[in-house]
Amino acid sequence: MKKLILLLLAAAMLLPAMAQEVEVTSQRRLLEGVEGAAYFPVLNSTGDRLLFVTEGGALKFHDLNDGVTTVVTTYYVAGNDACWGGDGKVYFVTQQMGEDHLIYRTGQCYDAATRKTECVTEPQHGAVRAVSATRGGALKAPQHSYNSASDIGSAAWTEGSRVHVTVGGEERVFSPVDSWAGYLWASLSPDGKRVAFFAAGKGIVVIDLRGQMLAMLGNYEMPCWYNNEYLVAQNATDDGHQFTSSQLMLLKADGTFKTALTTPASMAMQPTCGGGKIVYTTIDGLLYEMKINIYQ
Repeated sequence: MKKLILLLLAAAMLLPAMAQEVEVTSQRRLLEGVEGAAYFPVLNSTGDRLLFVTEGGALKFHDLNDGVTTVVTTYYVAGNDACWGGDGKVYFVTQQMGEDHLIYRTGQCYDAATRKTECVTEPQHGAVRAVSATRGGALKAPQHSYNSASDIGSAAWTEGSRVHVTVGGEERVFSPVDSWAGYLWASLSPDGKRVAFFAAGKGIVVIDLRGQMLAMLGNYEMPCWYNNEYLVAQNATDDGHQFTSSQLMLLKADGTFKTALTTPASMAMQPTCGGGKIVYTTIDGLLYEMKINIYQ
């Protein structure tokens, strides 16, 4: 009898996860016939403006309301080196080779309202990270960093095997899991209460603002918050030389539920979320917008 009761209790605990259903309600191609290959899309929080990098490395943004695409810079911008700040501006990093044949990176800020770009850090050798914050943005670097204001609000970013979190003007640094190859892709949940990031060899980790581990969501890449309870991530495989499959996964932030949004053969990758939308690209650089419903 005791064993039966334990089994019934375990089944009851699983019911919420088993009852969840996800429906893809719409899916459409973006920029078809207008742009060439587009990679590393980044939606703003309201989901009406989209950054992307061209095959040649130029950075552009597309307005999903009026359909207009604008060039931010023709200088080379590497993938994941651009973000929307909480002030509506674009923070990004350009790269150029110096006379000494070293790569130099420069932090830039683009105002989408005035269409003007400001150089905010000197060219420097070494990593420069564009960081989105709730009240603005930042460029983080070992030598010359930049904050858009004295108080940029809350932010999260990675450096080596450390995740940095700024809350109320206080910077906190955590290493909640061992990862010899480091952390990537840190971001705050929309309500600012949790941080998700990728730890090489471990997968996606969710922590609170004190660095306490809340969940490990599996060995997926490029996590982005769909809302406060769910994330979208890339599940890719390769043969050591090239991708052999890639699909999008929807993951519950507490680790109790996951489901595929696309098939492995879709080669869907590099997801971004905002305003209830999911935008992703394919291995061929085709951009798509997806909308979903989550039922309990």
